[in-house]
Amino acid sequence: MAGSNNLNITPPRWLLAELTYKCPLQCPYCSNPLDYSKHSSEISTEDWKRVLSQARKMGAVQLGFSGGEPLTRQDLPELVQHARQLGYYSNLITSGYGLTEEKIIQLKEAGLDHIQVSIQASSKELNDHIAGTESYETKKQVAHLVKKHGYPMVLCVVIHRENIHQMTQILEMAEELGADYLELANTQYYGWAHENRDLLMPTKEQFEEAEAIAQAYKEKVAGKMKIYYVIPDFHEDRPKACMNGWGTTFLTIAPDGAALPCHSARELPGLDCPNVTEYSIEEIWNESKAFNFFRGTDWMKEPCSSCDEKEKDFGGCRCQAYILTGDMNNTDPVCSKSPDRHVIQEALDSARKSALSDNEQPLVFRNSKNSKKYS
Repeated sequence: MAGSNNLNITPPRWLLAELTYKCPLQCPYCSNPLDYSKHSSEISTEDWKRVLSQARKMGAVQLGFSGGEPLTRQDLPELVQHARQLGYYSNLITSGYGLTEEKIIQLKEAGLDHIQVSIQASSKELNDHIAGTESYETKKQVAHLVKKHGYPMVLCVVIHRENIHQMTQILEMAEELGADYLELANTQYYGWAHENRDLLMPTKEQFEEAEAIAQAYKEKVAGKMKIYYVIPDFHEDRPKACMNGWGTTFLTIAPDGAALPCHSARELPGLDCPNVTEYSIEEIWNESKAFNFFRGTDWMKEPCSSCDEKEKDFGGCRCQAYILTGDMNNTDPVCSKSPDRHVIQEALDSARKSALSDNEQPLVFRNSKNSKKYS
């Protein structure tokens, strides 16, 4: 463990528990690592309970159970119950696949506060194609069951070129399912989404048309359904404040126990991400090299180091800087001040060329067979 860098370190507030990388779906924009098959081991129930207890003691209050598909973990109800006893507000982030009424009742009795269900498209054919699994009818049934058992209906749809033309139908579907909240999450290009970027990225015209439809629908359903429209970085001129600042708010624990400042941090070289089987959450958060690496602003190069917005966006996303420029210390190229801004335009041009081509390559779907080629 490296020593802390004398910053005023704030405690973690949001804990993302990635319980497993196993998943019955094969989405081509999955945020799990390309080489997830190399990280197939999973920490035990007791390890997870210890993690939840230690993070809660430090001040974490929001807890997300994620994956992969967290429902594949048989100990999920036990972990939910432990989280409730500790005082977390817990959220299940799920595909809905395998979420029976019996399981919903079991999780509710255990103390689960919130369920977010993903759906891939507004039509069965396209949903099942993108998911790589026949899951559309199951997802709709689960949405109704979630509502039936007193949960707010929270629906998430990842938007990309394959489904963006269905924006109106997606909004209508969400209203029909009784969604209280709809997150329209434009694809962020990490992991599998980066692998498929040319095929997933909408053209500027498609993006602008879809955004206009979504914004107009917001007014139509005001007071009945809240719509969150997550704008893709590539169409912005300033980067997002990644993770609300590195090592300030968010803590992710991967299935094998690796502690990550963000869910994509495995991609960054030399961070030496610590494991919860070897260190306490307090040691990891306060003292580890990984969590101190990009804390504060001392690490910044120009133009970030002298920028008057550096306390606002923290230089942008470190993973995106690494993926697009090869150097995780660079300014996020989404920023118009970045000397590497041209790579964003090149990506947009490449995606547009792909969209207009008659010879599109097939999507690379997330599954064990594809994962192994990156091992």
